[in-house]
Amino acid sequence: MQTHRPHHTIAAAALALCSGIVLAQEQVVKIGHVGPTSGPIAHLGKDNELGARLAIQELNAKGVVIGGKKVRLELMGEDDAGDPKQGTQAAQKLADAKVNGVVGHLNSGTTIPASKVYADAGIPQISPSSTNPKFTRNGYKTAFRVVADDVHLGGTLGRYAVKELKGQSIAIIDDRTAYGQGVADEFEKGAKASGGKIVGREFTNDKATDFSAILTTLKSKKPDVVFFGGMDAVAGPMLRQMKALGLNIKLIGGDGICTAELPKLAAGTMADGQVFCAEAGGVDATQKKAMDDFRARFKAYSKLEVQVYAPYSYDAVGVLVAAMVKAGSAEPAKYLPVLAKTEGYPGVTGTIGFDTKGDIKNGALTLYTYKAGAREALAVVR
Repeated sequence: MQTHRPHHTIAAAALALCSGIVLAQEQVVKIGHVGPTSGPIAHLGKDNELGARLAIQELNAKGVVIGGKKVRLELMGEDDAGDPKQGTQAAQKLADAKVNGVVGHLNSGTTIPASKVYADAGIPQISPSSTNPKFTRNGYKTAFRVVADDVHLGGTLGRYAVKELKGQSIAIIDDRTAYGQGVADEFEKGAKASGGKIVGREFTNDKATDFSAILTTLKSKKPDVVFFGGMDAVAGPMLRQMKALGLNIKLIGGDGICTAELPKLAAGTMADGQVFCAEAGGVDATQKKAMDDFRARFKAYSKLEVQVYAPYSYDAVGVLVAAMVKAGSAEPAKYLPVLAKTEGYPGVTGTIGFDTKGDIKNGALTLYTYKAGAREALAVVR
């Protein structure tokens, strides 16, 4: 007996076929993100990745059209654990997946070796947080950053330590990473140029937890300020041990320690106004509303407070996509020249434009201290 297929199943099959054609026409643009989403600074890597994910969610909701076709943006997140070797492996994975652009990495130590992989593959890379000058001085046309570099950051902190904090005898500790050592070198130059005296320089590593030997050595030299080049996961225990040794002096650091997490990592041993740090970035009064709005959207999206660089990751995605839209293509070779000429992009972190090296023009720094366990902005410096 012949059975007739009901009309509604034929209609459903036709509809499924049509939607399949529609889906096939929808172009997917893949953006890679790499940061340490495991390990001691995972809170910073996740912060960066969530900033990028929020940008993609909002852009998809608005609808992005590139070259007359509606596209759907997708984020490919990779973990580099803050390790240079893992960083290049993550970069190779993204290059093999033929992503259209990359936001990352977080640390200079992973960003610099990974930048060669992206350059070889011709994939544009914007770091939201790497500050070592070498990143944009290797001559790679694919390397960009949306924050000021260590020459600016370290030098400014060096001058601040001498002029504002009246540091006469200054000790320096760094973690020997590309970031920590680089920012400490620039701090030393800035402090010396301002008339400060460096009484000792010691080093540790980015996994260390015991600093009693180096702190005891420095204590004998009677510094009134100590600078640490490294990340908050190391600075927290260092502050605890400074207190235990009776080394009640000011600690200065770069953006690696300038996080919302630092007071927790220091476990209540930070005195008000003891720690000073600078974030590579920051907004003037005119741009405060855009940043406040972003922080509110980020919290609603992630249920977390911004640590440091989520807004820069968010803007990095926006800058990449704006260049694709303007070029009418998501192909790296076609939109890269447009990206390089970015000028006047209205980001939540301020107005973004790149110089010939791929560095942000007129990058800002924000100086902070901590009071009652919370970060407090002191000034925005350009």
